Amino acid sequence: MKLYYTPGVCSLAPHIVIKEAGIACEAVRVDLKNKITEKGENYLEIAERGGVPALQLDNGEILTESAAILQYLADLKPETGLAPENGSFARVRLQETLNFIATEIHKSHWPLFYPEQAGEKACEAYRQKLNKAYGFMNKRLQEKEYLFDTGFTVADAYLFTILGWSRRVKFDLSVFSALVAYQTRIADRPQVRAAMIAEGLLDREAA
Repeated sequence: MKLYYTPGVCSLAPHIVIKEAGIACEAVRVDLKNKITEKGENYLEIAERGGVPALQLDNGEILTESAAILQYLADLKPETGLAPENGSFARVRLQETLNFIATEIHKSHWPLFYPEQAGEKACEAYRQKLNKAYGFMNKRLQEKEYLFDTGFTVADAYLFTILGWSRRVKFDLSVFSALVAYQTRIADRPQVRAAMIAEGLLDREAA
């Protein structure tokens, strides 16, 4: 398998899951601006929509969308507990959480990354949306280490990745004390650090 990624964007989440699950997978860096891989390939010929992450399976199929890729990876190693069993109600709850992260948190960052294009009114509206979503997650994590009582799951990999964007878009997380503590806790996981080192987001010696 191959994971097509760009450092620090949403593809970090499946990169973390690959490390956590011990899955053999080649990571291929993509220049999103020019749509070229580190091997000089035209990325649009690999993933026609041009976004990351994209997971190329051993049979050549390409899987896109973070929530789908995260669950696919977890199901390759069910013994890791990174996702509940398919068909269980617990799995539905995981899908509910992944969808919330994708629609209410992940997508709400777009205007903040491109404020000149979006305009101040749109940016303020999405800041308020993020405040509401993060407030919900902060409450959920008040007395929990992870999003689910069973331990670290793919949802934690996804939320942690998006939380890492707060500094880049100048969004103040400090009022969400449970989220800040959660972010620090996830960052201390050895395989999370390994994924960040692999993407050049963390200095190997400092880690």
